[in-house]
Amino acid sequence: MEVEMKDGVALLRMRAPKANAIGQAWLTRMDQLLADLEARPPASMVLIGEGRAFSAGLNLPEIVELDRAGLQRFILAFSRTMLRVASIPWPVIAAVNGHAIAGGCVLAMQADERIMAEGEGRIGLNEIQLGIGLPAIVLETVRWQVPPSTLLAVAIEGELVDAHRARSLGLVQEVVAPEQLMTRALARARHLGSLPAVAFKQVKHNLRQPAREAVERHAAEDAAAWVDTFFSAQGQERVRAAVARLKG
Repeated sequence: MEVEMKDGVALLRMRAPKANAIGQAWLTRMDQLLADLEARPPASMVLIGEGRAFSAGLNLPEIVELDRAGLQRFILAFSRTMLRVASIPWPVIAAVNGHAIAGGCVLAMQADERIMAEGEGRIGLNEIQLGIGLPAIVLETVRWQVPPSTLLAVAIEGELVDAHRARSLGLVQEVVAPEQLMTRALARARHLGSLPAVAFKQVKHNLRQPAREAVERHAAEDAAAWVDTFFSAQGQERVRAAVARLKG
């Protein structure tokens, strides 16, 4: 991953193996980049993936090998990093350039606005299809970002949808042609970044505070409950089948 500046906008490009899959190294690198940005805050930020994916979600081949304690530590680290992205005081635009699946969808939803490219990319929370639950960071994000009328389709049915269906569900705010994605994302970032920064920070903080407090209140207990779903019979069967498909 790397950051480059474009007229006051920090462009954070995610580059990681397996379609920008989120593993421990990914979390460590993201935390490092955010710390660097916090030291010299930009006016706004665009978050985008490299290649055909925004992020394909958690690195299942990596985490499937963890024991219960290791998996619980990982999901707590994931939650902390997602909360850190959500708490960025400047405007953040997610430029969803391709697949944003499961954890990748969660990451996109930490942004203030999501713009998705038309095409083959799919977005959604398909954890339930893998036999695993949704930790608090996911549930509270969904409650905050998705209209109540679409919670069933997004959180429980686990649909993976194209850009236009995602817009109708409230997962993204705008759909553009792939060649327009970067231009449009930077334009929205510049617009939001032109708003008075102190006021933007205060409003964003207060809007997100209830969700942040809900995640933090029972973090350990919630992580343990999520790990139980991962190690359930159906969870193990479906996750390992998914890993086998990924490995070809």
